[in-house]
Amino acid sequence: MTTKQFFNLVTYYEDQPKEAIQEVEKTEEEKEDQQVYYISTSPQRNTYTTYSSKYVYERRTSVRGELTRSQRLKRKNSQRKLDEQLDNDNKEQKFDKKEKNKKRTLFKNIQEIHEDTLYLQTGAFALFDTLVRSGIHSVFGYPGGAILPIYDELFFWEEKKFIKHYLVRHEQAATHAADGFSRSSGQVGVCFATSGPGATNLVTGIATAYLDSIPMIVITGQVGTQFLGTDAFQEIDIYGITLSLVKHSYVVLESRFLSQILAEAIYVSQNGRPGPVLIDIPKNVGLEKIKKFTPCYATTVHKVLGWRYKVKNQSDKIRMALHRLSISSKPLLYIGGGVISSKATRELSEFVYRYKIPVTTTLTGKGAFNEKSRLSLGMLGMHGTVSANFSISNCDLLIAVGARFDDRVTGKLQDFACKAFIIHIDVDEAEIGKNKNVGIGIVGDIKKILQKFLLLMARPEHSWLEKPLREEFKEWYKQTAHWKQQFPLLPIPGDYSPLPQTIDDVLLPQTVIKTISEIKPYAIITTDVGQHQMWAAQYSKCQRRKWLSSAGLGTMGFGLPAAIGAAIAYPKEDIICITGDSSFQMNLQELGTISKYNLRIKIVIINNHWQGMVRQWQETFYESRYSHSNMSEGAPKFDILANAYGIRNLYTERQSEIWRTLRDALDGTDPVLLECNVLEDENCYPMVEPSKSNSEMSLSRQLSTTIDGLVINKEEEKEKEKERIHLSLEKNNLKD
Repeated sequence: MTTKQFFNLVTYYEDQPKEAIQEVEKTEEEKEDQQVYYISTSPQRNTYTTYSSKYVYERRTSVRGELTRSQRLKRKNSQRKLDEQLDNDNKEQKFDKKEKNKKRTLFKNIQEIHEDTLYLQTGAFALFDTLVRSGIHSVFGYPGGAILPIYDELFFWEEKKFIKHYLVRHEQAATHAADGFSRSSGQVGVCFATSGPGATNLVTGIATAYLDSIPMIVITGQVGTQFLGTDAFQEIDIYGITLSLVKHSYVVLESRFLSQILAEAIYVSQNGRPGPVLIDIPKNVGLEKIKKFTPCYATTVHKVLGWRYKVKNQSDKIRMALHRLSISSKPLLYIGGGVISSKATRELSEFVYRYKIPVTTTLTGKGAFNEKSRLSLGMLGMHGTVSANFSISNCDLLIAVGARFDDRVTGKLQDFACKAFIIHIDVDEAEIGKNKNVGIGIVGDIKKILQKFLLLMARPEHSWLEKPLREEFKEWYKQTAHWKQQFPLLPIPGDYSPLPQTIDDVLLPQTVIKTISEIKPYAIITTDVGQHQMWAAQYSKCQRRKWLSSAGLGTMGFGLPAAIGAAIAYPKEDIICITGDSSFQMNLQELGTISKYNLRIKIVIINNHWQGMVRQWQETFYESRYSHSNMSEGAPKFDILANAYGIRNLYTERQSEIWRTLRDALDGTDPVLLECNVLEDENCYPMVEPSKSNSEMSLSRQLSTTIDGLVINKEEEKEKEKERIHLSLEKNNLKD
């Protein structure tokens, strides 16, 4: 039985590994004539994050032409004598020369070292070695046959407390948990799954991360390379299945490439436009030995292998954009999730406050700008605020930063910002002009571009603009503030009129979410998809990286496992999962994961006994034909379910009790499940109907706005339309 080797564990506690290099004796002639060259201590030149003389040695091996023939012969003779001396001193040791070139401290606290396996490491070892060197210490996954070599290696790494694996109850939850970990922390999330059904269960989570541009590494097991293409047990082409859902993907066929591939994948997933990267590892590759294993760092990818994300200098376009800003009178900032990905929230705030420009955000852009600021108009789009949608329709300059003009934001594309000159700033050149023609497209890292904006704006030649523009934009700011005051978001049933307390003390879903935001204003909020998601986006005022929601794909079942990932990233933070009764049942088995690790997660179920958004659309567009959207039959008893997993549970259905019940539920560090039985037929407003412009919104079942910003009664308009049709028919009959 062989002992597991961790021959280089000390490197995890030092900035860089170091090697003891035997210096060569130099003659006086060599010292005078020969120049000193510095290279990396690794023969592959990939060991260090910086090329510093602190970790390098003097190279005396000459390039042909630098030394004379006699000097080269002296160099060889001295080296030969040194090698013979080392061999004579250590004849009994097979790998004596290699041993001499390694620091003895590398083997500190290791109980047993087998010389015959010292430089033989497996592909699975290379995987975890690269993960830990890259600063990744938390992974999510579910084991299976094809990935067992990796899980077997994981056993030893967990034993040494270098990495921690979190066992989920379903592979889809592993991807969502890695997604939530990445969204909340800004680091790369990592998840494992086996081949076949394990890999296919990951597809929904991979697509969720891809559409929201979340950096994530997905590692799947695969049947052995000798069985590829034979329809072996649990063989599936996950590489081909996910080809359109990932930023990049790999199939590893030799273990010696695994460390480099993983380092590349981590670099690719984070740089440029972030996204998920898939690595498919056959079973035998995890077991295959690597002779003379050499670790791979992120610096290797950047400096040695040549991975780059380069863009052209955008200074001229930035000056053009500033010129457009100087001649506008109604500018508006449209902020997407790219601002959060590039960590540019501070630069954005400086840019906004310099000229007092109103700001509206997308669903993924929540938290990029302080939502409590007077300049914040809230979310725009299908269920955005009235003030944001009116501002989009009336601005004369729209500056889109890190956004992609999604259909849920734009509504009728021809009418979106139809009066505005559009400036689009994004890291992905493919997004510029993809859905909406723009006047100026600026490609690059948003943080660097905003810094360049601020630098140019601070120059003396632009200082004369600042005060006049602030005065010019003041009237526009007053107009947006008037819209905010005229059309506020109010937790009242279905209308924008001041109503008394709800009849019979029925609980409203808006009240639940608004109260959560008041009790825990700094909590990390995760949501599922549906009406509760839109209410949460409207009423919660989140900070940066404290809003986790599936926007692009709209994945039901995302909220609970995403909360698990956030709880792992921030174990001492308050994590609140706002979910619906339908969405919760998509991944309710993850209560087992929460119970196992005793995570600080509070689950609030907005239970209206329906697939809420489906019911609203069926009522609005399909004449109230509720086809299979009622969830009351077959619904579980959520309190009994929570008890079965050992989680404390609470229940409320009264408006008057909600503050006290929520305060009790959100207090403490143990997981809690709170079921809120709310008004069943409450709809989510405002709502922009498909094929209509953003300024044409339904404010309630009766009220809506026109493209000119007027409020009308829909029922009265329908009656008037019927009368007009009736009169026209009568006129036609008289003519006949």
